[in-house]
Amino acid sequence: MAVENGRKPRAMFATRFGALAAIVGSSVGLGNIWRFPYEAGMHGGGAFLLCYLACVLLLGIPVLCAEFFMGRTTRSNVFGAYLKLSPHGRWYLSGYVGIIASFLIISFYSVVAGWTVEYSFCSLTGQLDFSTTANGHAQFRLLTSGWRSVWWTILFLIINFGVLSAGVTKGIERMANIMMPLLFVLLIAFCINSCRMSGFKEGMSFLFRPDFTQITPSVILSALGQAFFSLSLGLGCMITYASYFKKDTHPGRIATTSALLDTVVALLAGVIIFPAVFSFDLSPEAGPTLVFEVLPYVFSQLPGGIIWATLFFMLLFIASITSTVSMSEISISYFCDEKSMTRRRSTMVSAVIALVGGTLCALSFGPMSHLTIGGMNLFELFDFLASNICLPVGGFICAVFVGWKVDKVLFRNMFVVDSRYSFPPSGLLHLSLRYFCPAAIVLIFFNSLGLL
Repeated sequence: MAVENGRKPRAMFATRFGALAAIVGSSVGLGNIWRFPYEAGMHGGGAFLLCYLACVLLLGIPVLCAEFFMGRTTRSNVFGAYLKLSPHGRWYLSGYVGIIASFLIISFYSVVAGWTVEYSFCSLTGQLDFSTTANGHAQFRLLTSGWRSVWWTILFLIINFGVLSAGVTKGIERMANIMMPLLFVLLIAFCINSCRMSGFKEGMSFLFRPDFTQITPSVILSALGQAFFSLSLGLGCMITYASYFKKDTHPGRIATTSALLDTVVALLAGVIIFPAVFSFDLSPEAGPTLVFEVLPYVFSQLPGGIIWATLFFMLLFIASITSTVSMSEISISYFCDEKSMTRRRSTMVSAVIALVGGTLCALSFGPMSHLTIGGMNLFELFDFLASNICLPVGGFICAVFVGWKVDKVLFRNMFVVDSRYSFPPSGLLHLSLRYFCPAAIVLIFFNSLGLL
Protein backbone atom coordinates (compact mmCIF):
# COMPACT_ATOMS: atom_id res chain seq x y z
CA MET A 1 0.00 0.00 0.00
CA ALA A 2 1.11 3.53 -0.77
CA VAL A 3 -0.10 6.59 1.13
CA GLU A 4 -2.22 8.92 -1.01
CA ASN A 5 -2.14 12.58 0.02
CA GLY A 6 -0.73 11.56 3.39
CA ARG A 7 -4.03 10.08 4.54
CA LYS A 8 -5.50 7.40 2.36
CA PRO A 9 -3.67 4.14 1.55
CA ARG A 10 -3.59 3.36 -2.16
CA ALA A 11 -3.53 -0.19 -3.43
CA MET A 12 -0.59 -1.37 -5.53
CA PHE A 13 -0.02 -4.28 -7.87
CA ALA A 14 2.00 -6.77 -5.83
CA THR A 15 4.32 -7.93 -8.63
CA ARG A 16 5.64 -6.71 -11.97
CA PHE A 17 4.09 -9.74 -13.65
CA GLY A 18 0.74 -8.91 -12.09
CA ALA A 19 0.97 -5.33 -13.34
CA LEU A 20 1.84 -6.51 -16.85
CA ALA A 21 -0.92 -9.15 -16.83
CA ALA A 22 -3.49 -6.55 -15.76
CA ILE A 23 -2.38 -4.08 -18.44
CA VAL A 24 -2.43 -6.74 -21.17
CA GLY A 25 -5.79 -7.97 -19.90
CA SER A 26 -7.17 -4.44 -20.18
CA SER A 27 -5.99 -4.17 -23.80
CA VAL A 28 -6.86 -7.68 -24.95
CA GLY A 29 -10.56 -8.06 -25.61
CA LEU A 30 -13.12 -8.79 -28.28
CA GLY A 31 -11.41 -6.14 -30.39
CA ASN A 32 -8.35 -8.39 -30.76
CA ILE A 33 -10.11 -11.69 -31.33
CA TRP A 34 -13.03 -10.44 -33.41
CA ARG A 35 -12.42 -6.91 -34.65
CA PHE A 36 -8.83 -7.34 -35.84
CA PRO A 37 -9.56 -10.35 -38.11
CA TYR A 38 -12.68 -8.58 -39.37
CA GLU A 39 -10.76 -5.39 -40.20
CA ALA A 40 -7.92 -7.37 -41.77
CA GLY A 41 -10.42 -9.35 -43.84
CA MET A 42 -12.09 -6.19 -45.06
CA HIS A 43 -8.82 -4.44 -45.93
CA GLY A 44 -6.64 -6.94 -47.73
CA GLY A 45 -5.07 -9.00 -44.94
CA GLY A 46 -1.32 -8.40 -45.11
CA ALA A 47 -1.68 -4.81 -46.30
CA PHE A 48 -3.79 -3.97 -43.27
CA LEU A 49 -1.41 -5.85 -40.94
CA LEU A 50 1.58 -3.86 -42.16
CA CYS A 51 -0.21 -0.55 -41.57
CA TYR A 52 -1.48 -1.75 -38.19
CA LEU A 53 2.01 -2.64 -36.93
CA ALA A 54 3.30 0.79 -37.98
CA CYS A 55 0.41 2.49 -36.18
CA VAL A 56 0.99 0.55 -32.95
CA LEU A 57 4.61 1.68 -33.00
CA LEU A 58 4.00 5.31 -33.97
CA LEU A 59 0.68 5.99 -32.22
CA GLY A 60 -0.12 3.25 -29.72
CA ILE A 61 3.09 3.14 -27.69
CA PRO A 62 3.52 6.94 -27.35
CA VAL A 63 -0.06 7.54 -26.12
CA LEU A 64 0.20 4.49 -23.85
CA CYS A 65 3.40 5.93 -22.37
CA ALA A 66 1.65 9.29 -21.88
CA GLU A 67 -1.16 7.65 -19.90
CA PHE A 68 1.32 5.61 -17.86
CA PHE A 69 3.27 8.78 -17.09
CA MET A 70 0.16 10.57 -15.83
CA GLY A 71 -0.98 7.69 -13.64
CA ARG A 72 2.39 6.78 -12.12
CA THR A 73 3.40 10.41 -11.51
CA THR A 74 0.17 11.46 -9.79
CA ARG A 75 -0.94 8.18 -8.18
CA SER A 76 -4.48 9.17 -9.05
CA ASN A 77 -7.51 8.42 -11.20
CA VAL A 78 -8.00 10.00 -14.61
CA PHE A 79 -9.78 13.07 -13.18
CA GLY A 80 -7.26 13.58 -10.38
CA ALA A 81 -4.27 13.06 -12.70
CA TYR A 82 -5.19 16.06 -14.85
CA LEU A 83 -6.00 18.11 -11.76
CA LYS A 84 -2.65 17.41 -10.08
CA LEU A 85 -0.55 18.03 -13.18
CA SER A 86 -2.41 21.25 -14.02
CA PRO A 87 -4.05 22.51 -10.79
CA HIS A 88 -4.80 25.98 -12.16
CA GLY A 89 -6.23 24.95 -15.51
CA ARG A 90 -9.41 23.24 -16.61
CA TRP A 91 -7.76 20.17 -18.03
CA TYR A 92 -9.33 18.09 -15.26
CA LEU A 93 -12.68 18.40 -17.03
CA SER A 94 -11.34 16.02 -19.69
CA GLY A 95 -11.27 13.34 -17.01
CA TYR A 96 -15.04 13.22 -17.25
CA VAL A 97 -14.72 12.14 -20.89
CA GLY A 98 -13.05 8.89 -19.83
CA ILE A 99 -15.49 8.27 -16.99
CA ILE A 100 -18.51 8.77 -19.25
CA ALA A 101 -16.94 6.63 -21.96
CA SER A 102 -16.29 3.82 -19.48
CA PHE A 103 -19.98 3.67 -18.53
CA LEU A 104 -21.06 3.74 -22.17
CA ILE A 105 -18.64 0.95 -23.13
CA ILE A 106 -19.39 -1.28 -20.15
CA SER A 107 -23.09 -0.97 -21.03
CA PHE A 108 -22.93 -2.33 -24.59
CA TYR A 109 -19.76 -4.40 -24.16
CA SER A 110 -21.35 -6.40 -21.32
CA VAL A 111 -24.16 -7.41 -23.68
CA VAL A 112 -21.70 -9.00 -26.13
CA ALA A 113 -19.83 -10.50 -23.18
CA GLY A 114 -23.13 -11.96 -21.97
CA TRP A 115 -23.48 -13.67 -25.34
CA THR A 116 -20.09 -15.34 -24.79
CA VAL A 117 -21.30 -16.69 -21.44
CA GLU A 118 -24.52 -18.00 -22.97
CA TYR A 119 -22.74 -19.52 -25.95
CA SER A 120 -20.27 -21.25 -23.63
CA PHE A 121 -23.15 -22.74 -21.64
CA CYS A 122 -25.22 -23.72 -24.68
CA SER A 123 -22.21 -25.25 -26.41
CA LEU A 124 -21.26 -27.26 -23.33
CA THR A 125 -24.82 -28.58 -22.96
CA GLY A 126 -25.20 -29.39 -26.66
CA GLN A 127 -27.87 -26.76 -27.34
CA LEU A 128 -26.08 -25.16 -30.30
CA ASP A 129 -26.89 -26.28 -33.82
CA PHE A 130 -24.70 -24.68 -36.45
CA SER A 131 -24.72 -27.42 -39.04
CA THR A 132 -25.46 -24.77 -41.68
CA THR A 133 -24.53 -21.10 -41.76
CA ALA A 134 -28.17 -20.16 -42.36
CA ASN A 135 -29.22 -22.06 -39.23
CA GLY A 136 -26.39 -20.34 -37.38
CA HIS A 137 -27.91 -16.97 -38.23
CA ALA A 138 -31.32 -18.09 -37.00
CA GLN A 139 -29.89 -19.42 -33.73
CA PHE A 140 -27.90 -16.25 -33.14
CA ARG A 141 -31.12 -14.23 -33.48
CA LEU A 142 -32.84 -16.59 -31.03
CA LEU A 143 -30.12 -16.43 -28.38
CA THR A 144 -29.68 -12.66 -28.47
CA SER A 145 -33.29 -11.47 -28.61
CA GLY A 146 -35.91 -10.61 -26.01
CA TRP A 147 -35.28 -10.74 -22.28
CA ARG A 148 -32.97 -13.73 -22.63
CA SER A 149 -30.03 -11.48 -23.47
CA VAL A 150 -30.75 -9.34 -20.39
CA TRP A 151 -30.31 -12.21 -17.94
CA TRP A 152 -26.95 -13.23 -19.41
CA THR A 153 -25.80 -9.60 -19.41
CA ILE A 154 -26.70 -9.29 -15.73
CA LEU A 155 -24.92 -12.58 -14.94
CA PHE A 156 -21.77 -11.35 -16.64
CA LEU A 157 -21.87 -8.04 -14.75
CA ILE A 158 -22.30 -9.89 -11.45
CA ILE A 159 -19.15 -11.88 -12.21
CA ASN A 160 -17.38 -8.70 -13.29
CA PHE A 161 -18.16 -6.79 -10.12
CA GLY A 162 -17.45 -9.84 -7.99
CA VAL A 163 -13.85 -9.57 -9.16
CA LEU A 164 -13.76 -5.80 -8.58
CA SER A 165 -15.17 -6.02 -5.05
CA ALA A 166 -12.12 -8.05 -4.01
CA GLY A 167 -9.86 -5.06 -4.69
CA VAL A 168 -6.80 -4.37 -6.81
CA THR A 169 -4.42 -7.06 -5.54
CA LYS A 170 -6.82 -9.85 -4.54
CA GLY A 171 -9.32 -9.14 -7.31
CA ILE A 172 -7.91 -7.53 -10.45
CA GLU A 173 -4.31 -8.75 -10.19
CA ARG A 174 -5.21 -12.27 -9.07
CA MET A 175 -7.72 -12.63 -11.91
CA ALA A 176 -5.18 -11.35 -14.46
CA ASN A 177 -2.50 -13.72 -13.18
CA ILE A 178 -4.83 -16.66 -13.86
CA MET A 179 -6.80 -15.50 -16.87
CA MET A 180 -4.05 -14.13 -19.10
CA PRO A 181 -1.80 -17.23 -19.13
CA LEU A 182 -4.94 -19.33 -19.71
CA LEU A 183 -5.93 -17.08 -22.61
CA PHE A 184 -2.55 -17.56 -24.29
CA VAL A 185 -2.71 -21.33 -23.74
CA LEU A 186 -6.13 -21.47 -25.43
CA LEU A 187 -4.94 -19.27 -28.29
CA ILE A 188 -1.93 -21.52 -28.93
CA ALA A 189 -4.14 -24.64 -28.80
CA PHE A 190 -6.42 -23.16 -31.45
CA CYS A 191 -3.43 -22.15 -33.57
CA ILE A 192 -2.13 -25.73 -33.47
CA ASN A 193 -5.56 -26.90 -34.60
CA SER A 194 -5.48 -24.35 -37.45
CA CYS A 195 -2.16 -25.77 -38.68
CA ARG A 196 -4.00 -29.02 -39.47
CA MET A 197 -6.60 -27.35 -41.69
CA SER A 198 -6.50 -27.55 -45.47
CA GLY A 199 -6.72 -23.77 -45.82
CA PHE A 200 -3.82 -23.03 -43.47
CA LYS A 201 -1.35 -22.06 -46.20
CA GLU A 202 -3.88 -19.90 -48.00
CA GLY A 203 -4.97 -18.23 -44.75
CA MET A 204 -1.37 -17.44 -43.75
CA SER A 205 -0.64 -16.05 -47.18
CA PHE A 206 -3.66 -13.76 -46.93
CA LEU A 207 -2.63 -12.51 -43.47
CA PHE A 208 1.14 -12.18 -43.79
CA ARG A 209 1.82 -11.49 -47.48
CA PRO A 210 0.97 -7.84 -48.12
CA ASP A 211 -0.25 -6.59 -51.46
CA PHE A 212 1.19 -3.07 -51.46
CA THR A 213 -1.31 -1.93 -54.09
CA GLN A 214 -4.04 -2.32 -51.45
CA ILE A 215 -2.44 0.17 -49.03
CA THR A 216 -4.83 3.09 -49.46
CA PRO A 217 -5.73 6.05 -47.21
CA SER A 218 -8.82 4.13 -46.11
CA VAL A 219 -6.76 1.12 -45.05
CA ILE A 220 -4.28 3.31 -43.17
CA LEU A 221 -7.08 5.12 -41.32
CA SER A 222 -8.73 1.81 -40.40
CA ALA A 223 -5.40 0.52 -39.09
CA LEU A 224 -4.95 3.70 -37.04
CA GLY A 225 -8.38 3.22 -35.52
CA GLN A 226 -7.77 -0.44 -34.72
CA ALA A 227 -4.44 0.31 -33.03
CA PHE A 228 -6.01 3.10 -31.00
CA PHE A 229 -9.03 1.17 -29.77
CA SER A 230 -7.24 -2.16 -29.32
CA LEU A 231 -4.86 -0.66 -26.75
CA SER A 232 -7.74 0.94 -24.78
CA LEU A 233 -6.37 4.45 -25.33
CA GLY A 234 -8.35 7.56 -24.47
CA LEU A 235 -10.45 5.96 -21.73
CA GLY A 236 -8.20 6.60 -18.77
CA CYS A 237 -8.01 2.97 -17.66
CA MET A 238 -4.27 2.97 -18.35
CA ILE A 239 -3.89 6.09 -16.20
CA THR A 240 -5.80 4.33 -13.44
CA TYR A 241 -3.81 1.10 -13.67
CA ALA A 242 -0.49 2.98 -13.81
CA SER A 243 -1.41 4.67 -10.53
CA TYR A 244 -1.17 1.19 -8.97
CA PHE A 245 2.41 0.63 -10.23
CA LYS A 246 5.16 0.20 -7.67
CA LYS A 247 8.15 2.56 -7.82
CA ASP A 248 10.37 -0.11 -9.39
CA THR A 249 7.87 -0.74 -12.22
CA HIS A 250 9.28 0.80 -15.40
CA PRO A 251 6.42 2.31 -17.44
CA GLY A 252 8.35 2.31 -20.73
CA ARG A 253 9.05 -1.39 -20.61
CA ILE A 254 5.49 -2.18 -19.51
CA ALA A 255 4.08 -0.05 -22.35
CA THR A 256 6.28 -1.65 -25.00
CA THR A 257 5.76 -5.20 -23.73
CA SER A 258 1.99 -4.83 -23.34
CA ALA A 259 1.67 -3.32 -26.83
CA LEU A 260 3.70 -6.22 -28.22
CA LEU A 261 1.62 -8.86 -26.43
CA ASP A 262 -1.63 -7.15 -27.46
CA THR A 263 -0.44 -7.30 -31.08
CA VAL A 264 0.56 -10.96 -30.67
CA VAL A 265 -2.97 -11.80 -29.50
CA ALA A 266 -4.44 -10.09 -32.57
CA LEU A 267 -2.05 -12.03 -34.84
CA LEU A 268 -2.87 -15.33 -33.12
CA ALA A 269 -6.58 -14.58 -33.62
CA GLY A 270 -5.86 -14.14 -37.33
CA VAL A 271 -3.95 -17.43 -37.40
CA ILE A 272 -6.97 -19.12 -35.82
CA ILE A 273 -9.66 -17.58 -38.01
CA PHE A 274 -8.33 -17.21 -41.55
CA PRO A 275 -7.29 -20.87 -42.09
CA ALA A 276 -10.78 -21.87 -40.95
CA VAL A 277 -12.37 -19.33 -43.29
CA PHE A 278 -10.41 -20.55 -46.34
CA SER A 279 -10.77 -24.24 -45.40
CA PHE A 280 -14.56 -24.02 -45.62
CA ASP A 281 -14.77 -21.53 -48.50
CA LEU A 282 -16.17 -18.77 -46.33
CA SER A 283 -15.68 -15.03 -46.72
CA PRO A 284 -12.98 -13.25 -44.69
CA GLU A 285 -15.28 -10.21 -44.83
CA ALA A 286 -18.03 -11.88 -42.78
CA GLY A 287 -17.79 -9.08 -40.20
CA PRO A 288 -20.04 -9.23 -37.13
CA THR A 289 -21.22 -12.76 -37.96
CA LEU A 290 -17.70 -14.20 -37.92
CA VAL A 291 -17.50 -15.11 -34.25
CA PHE A 292 -21.09 -16.00 -33.39
CA GLU A 293 -22.24 -17.61 -36.64
CA VAL A 294 -19.42 -18.57 -38.99
CA LEU A 295 -16.89 -19.99 -36.53
CA PRO A 296 -19.45 -22.19 -34.70
CA TYR A 297 -20.32 -23.61 -38.12
CA VAL A 298 -16.63 -24.36 -38.65
CA PHE A 299 -16.42 -26.06 -35.25
CA SER A 300 -19.45 -28.21 -36.10
CA GLN A 301 -17.47 -29.67 -39.01
CA LEU A 302 -14.48 -30.64 -36.84
CA PRO A 303 -13.95 -33.77 -34.75
CA GLY A 304 -14.77 -32.86 -31.15
CA GLY A 305 -16.52 -29.71 -32.36
CA ILE A 306 -18.45 -29.22 -29.10
CA ILE A 307 -15.20 -29.12 -27.13
CA TRP A 308 -13.56 -26.67 -29.54
CA ALA A 309 -16.63 -24.41 -29.58
CA THR A 310 -16.88 -24.39 -25.77
CA LEU A 311 -13.19 -23.58 -25.39
CA PHE A 312 -13.46 -20.81 -27.97
CA PHE A 313 -16.34 -19.06 -26.23
CA MET A 314 -14.50 -19.46 -22.93
CA LEU A 315 -11.62 -17.67 -24.65
CA LEU A 316 -13.96 -14.84 -25.62
CA PHE A 317 -15.29 -14.68 -22.07
CA ILE A 318 -11.78 -14.32 -20.64
CA ALA A 319 -10.96 -11.57 -23.13
CA SER A 320 -14.23 -9.82 -22.25
CA ILE A 321 -13.96 -9.86 -18.47
CA THR A 322 -10.34 -8.70 -18.31
CA SER A 323 -11.34 -5.68 -20.41
CA THR A 324 -14.56 -4.82 -18.58
CA VAL A 325 -12.84 -5.03 -15.20
CA SER A 326 -10.39 -2.32 -16.27
CA MET A 327 -13.19 -0.15 -17.67
CA SER A 328 -15.12 -0.43 -14.41
CA GLU A 329 -12.04 0.43 -12.36
CA ILE A 330 -11.98 3.91 -13.96
CA SER A 331 -15.16 5.01 -12.19
CA ILE A 332 -14.45 3.02 -9.02
CA SER A 333 -11.08 4.74 -8.60
CA TYR A 334 -12.73 8.12 -9.26
CA PHE A 335 -15.40 7.58 -6.62
CA CYS A 336 -12.79 6.39 -4.08
CA ASP A 337 -10.33 9.24 -4.70
CA GLU A 338 -12.56 12.22 -5.43
CA LYS A 339 -15.76 11.38 -3.54
CA SER A 340 -14.10 9.67 -0.55
CA MET A 341 -16.24 6.56 -0.93
CA THR A 342 -15.17 3.19 0.38
CA ARG A 343 -14.21 0.70 -2.31
CA ARG A 344 -17.24 -1.42 -1.48
CA ARG A 345 -19.62 1.50 -1.90
CA SER A 346 -17.96 2.84 -5.07
CA THR A 347 -18.10 -0.65 -6.58
CA MET A 348 -21.82 -0.87 -5.79
CA VAL A 349 -22.52 2.55 -7.33
CA SER A 350 -20.62 1.61 -10.50
CA ALA A 351 -22.39 -1.75 -10.62
CA VAL A 352 -25.85 -0.16 -10.45
CA ILE A 353 -25.02 2.30 -13.27
CA ALA A 354 -23.59 -0.53 -15.41
CA LEU A 355 -26.60 -2.76 -14.74
CA VAL A 356 -29.00 -0.04 -15.88
CA GLY A 357 -26.98 0.71 -19.01
CA GLY A 358 -26.39 -2.95 -19.81
CA THR A 359 -30.09 -3.79 -19.42
CA LEU A 360 -31.11 -0.96 -21.75
CA CYS A 361 -28.60 -2.08 -24.39
CA ALA A 362 -29.68 -5.72 -24.11
CA LEU A 363 -33.34 -4.75 -24.48
CA SER A 364 -32.50 -2.89 -27.69
CA PHE A 365 -32.43 -6.32 -29.37
CA GLY A 366 -35.90 -7.16 -28.09
CA PRO A 367 -38.72 -5.19 -26.40
CA MET A 368 -36.97 -1.83 -26.99
CA SER A 369 -35.78 -2.50 -30.53
CA HIS A 370 -38.25 0.08 -31.83
CA LEU A 371 -36.58 2.84 -29.80
CA THR A 372 -34.03 4.56 -32.03
CA ILE A 373 -32.11 7.82 -31.87
CA GLY A 374 -30.59 9.08 -35.08
CA GLY A 375 -31.43 5.75 -36.72
CA MET A 376 -29.53 3.79 -34.03
CA ASN A 377 -30.88 1.59 -31.24
CA LEU A 378 -29.47 2.13 -27.75
CA PHE A 379 -26.75 -0.50 -28.18
CA GLU A 380 -25.55 1.15 -31.40
CA LEU A 381 -25.88 4.64 -29.91
CA PHE A 382 -23.76 3.82 -26.85
CA ASP A 383 -21.16 2.19 -29.10
CA PHE A 384 -21.09 5.22 -31.42
CA LEU A 385 -20.81 7.80 -28.64
CA ALA A 386 -18.02 5.94 -26.86
CA SER A 387 -15.96 4.61 -29.78
CA ASN A 388 -16.44 7.44 -32.28
CA ILE A 389 -16.62 10.45 -29.96
CA CYS A 390 -15.29 9.93 -26.43
CA LEU A 391 -12.22 7.78 -27.12
CA PRO A 392 -10.71 9.92 -29.91
CA VAL A 393 -11.40 13.10 -27.89
CA GLY A 394 -9.88 11.59 -24.74
CA GLY A 395 -6.80 10.33 -26.60
CA PHE A 396 -6.30 13.66 -28.36
CA ILE A 397 -6.46 15.61 -25.11
CA CYS A 398 -4.02 13.22 -23.40
CA ALA A 399 -1.47 13.50 -26.25
CA VAL A 400 -1.70 17.30 -26.40
CA PHE A 401 -1.60 17.66 -22.61
CA VAL A 402 1.52 15.54 -22.10
CA GLY A 403 3.16 16.76 -25.31
CA TRP A 404 2.67 20.51 -24.71
CA LYS A 405 1.54 21.19 -21.13
CA VAL A 406 3.69 18.85 -19.02
CA ASP A 407 7.36 19.63 -18.35
CA LYS A 408 9.21 17.55 -20.94
CA VAL A 409 12.11 16.94 -18.54
CA LEU A 410 9.71 15.42 -16.01
CA PHE A 411 8.23 13.26 -18.75
CA ARG A 412 11.59 12.08 -20.07
CA ASN A 413 12.94 11.26 -16.60
CA MET A 414 10.07 8.83 -16.10
CA PHE A 415 11.45 6.59 -18.86
CA VAL A 416 15.16 6.70 -18.01
CA VAL A 417 16.46 3.19 -17.32
CA ASP A 418 19.92 4.40 -16.35
CA SER A 419 22.05 7.46 -17.00
CA ARG A 420 22.93 6.34 -20.53
CA TYR A 421 19.62 5.78 -22.30
CA SER A 422 15.87 5.70 -21.97
CA PHE A 423 13.44 3.02 -23.05
CA PRO A 424 11.58 3.67 -25.26
CA PRO A 425 13.51 6.71 -26.61
CA SER A 426 11.82 9.50 -24.64
CA GLY A 427 12.80 12.23 -27.10
CA LEU A 428 11.03 10.49 -29.96
CA LEU A 429 8.06 9.76 -27.71
CA HIS A 430 7.71 13.43 -26.85
CA LEU A 431 7.93 14.52 -30.47
CA SER A 432 5.33 11.94 -31.45
CA LEU A 433 2.97 13.15 -28.72
CA ARG A 434 3.37 16.75 -29.85
CA TYR A 435 2.88 16.31 -33.57
CA PHE A 436 2.10 12.87 -34.99
CA CYS A 437 -0.34 11.53 -32.39
CA PRO A 438 -2.70 14.54 -32.33
CA ALA A 439 -2.78 14.65 -36.13
CA ALA A 440 -3.40 10.90 -36.40
CA ILE A 441 -6.18 10.98 -33.80
CA VAL A 442 -7.89 13.84 -35.61
CA LEU A 443 -7.84 11.72 -38.77
CA ILE A 444 -9.31 8.77 -36.85
CA PHE A 445 -12.00 11.03 -35.44
CA PHE A 446 -13.05 12.45 -38.80
CA ASN A 447 -12.89 9.01 -40.40
CA SER A 448 -15.11 7.49 -37.70
CA LEU A 449 -17.67 10.21 -38.37
CA GLY A 450 -17.59 9.43 -42.10
CA LEU A 451 -16.04 12.79 -42.99
CA LEU A 452 -13.01 11.30 -44.77
